[in-house]
Amino acid sequence: MTEATCRREMELEIPAETVQKAVARVAKEFAKVARVPGFRPGKAPITLIRRRFADDIKSEVLQSLVPEQIERAVSESKMIPVTQPQVDKLDFTESGPVKFRAVFEVLPEFELGQYKDLEVEIEDVQIEDADVEKGLEELRDRAATFNPVEGRAIADGDYAQLKLKGIPAGGGEPLEAESVLCHVGGEETMDPFNENLRGASAGDHKNFDVTYPADYPDPKLQGKTYSYAVEVLGIKEKKRPDLTDEFAKDVSDTQSLDELRKKMREELEHAREHRLKDQMHEKLLAQIVKAHDFPVPEALVEGQMDSRLERTVRSLASQGVDPRAVNIDWVALRNRQKDRSIDDVKAELLLDRIATAEKIDVSDEDVDKEIENLAARSGESATAVRANLTRQGALDRMKSKLRSEKTLDWLCSNSRTRNITKEKS
Repeated sequence: MTEATCRREMELEIPAETVQKAVARVAKEFAKVARVPGFRPGKAPITLIRRRFADDIKSEVLQSLVPEQIERAVSESKMIPVTQPQVDKLDFTESGPVKFRAVFEVLPEFELGQYKDLEVEIEDVQIEDADVEKGLEELRDRAATFNPVEGRAIADGDYAQLKLKGIPAGGGEPLEAESVLCHVGGEETMDPFNENLRGASAGDHKNFDVTYPADYPDPKLQGKTYSYAVEVLGIKEKKRPDLTDEFAKDVSDTQSLDELRKKMREELEHAREHRLKDQMHEKLLAQIVKAHDFPVPEALVEGQMDSRLERTVRSLASQGVDPRAVNIDWVALRNRQKDRSIDDVKAELLLDRIATAEKIDVSDEDVDKEIENLAARSGESATAVRANLTRQGALDRMKSKLRSEKTLDWLCSNSRTRNITKEKS
């Protein structure tokens, strides 16, 4: 046993008598079906069978006896393996005992420290009238129309309609667009576009380079330089609708602007409550993890690192980015996830132990409700969702997730919060 890890090494021995009985039993089974030149099936001498099929007999005996011996030893030691035992240092003789070593990882043993009556500090941002108005302005932006402008050059605030082609420095796939709108003078627009398009007219052609910062929102462009060839197809002005009762009816199921404001505030308050709950879960769990020092299985940590990396890949793909085309050191990125992955695994183990201690479990009603929620989001029937989860072997994972969430809610209800009002930036 290695100190302060979840790795276990067991030196095991199967008694000679047990081995000899197993060899005799397997040899008899071989003798019934083996084809040996000069003998009819089942008539070859057992000594010849044992000599001729020695390797096959040995393999079957080991496959039968070794797992049984490991399972018995693990059960007697009251350990819970999380990896398949690896067998080495195997010493096999038909007339003597079988000796071998089994190496595997187990769930750690630890005592629960304090996890109730904790206090966490939560940053709260109150919803104000200005937040509601900002939300209304965003609705106006989404409902805006773009009207053609003629007879003048591009000015700040205009939207230039462009046909463009960008060639990356050092080669690579070009960026091309037959018709795209560029907000000239906008904070989100790179300076070279603003400088070269300001004062231009429809029909003009411009050529210029753009170097994107390393933290640019679009991963495809981060840290890269493109040489652009741009044709101005036209100029457009953004026309946003006025804030009226008619606007409220057009963009929502409300009947007036006042009603829309009320609904928006309710949605913002709901989102605020959700953020506060998530923040409390995160900080409370971090506090509990920090208070418990115990080793975690490397296999579970590796799995968590893989999961984090997969989420990054899926996030890029959802943005239309081919992960293979992104200049990322995936090995280094994965390695940077190790510390957080260790905390993730500790958190899962602690939540499971707390749930057991407090007799928190998931009922059939909890499962049915979650399946109905998944069905509502996916547009499928609850029966189809349940069938898919069962077929994919994901039903137990869903139950485990629900149990962790119920445990977190229980921890929150048995802890205290100190709200700190955060100033809006």
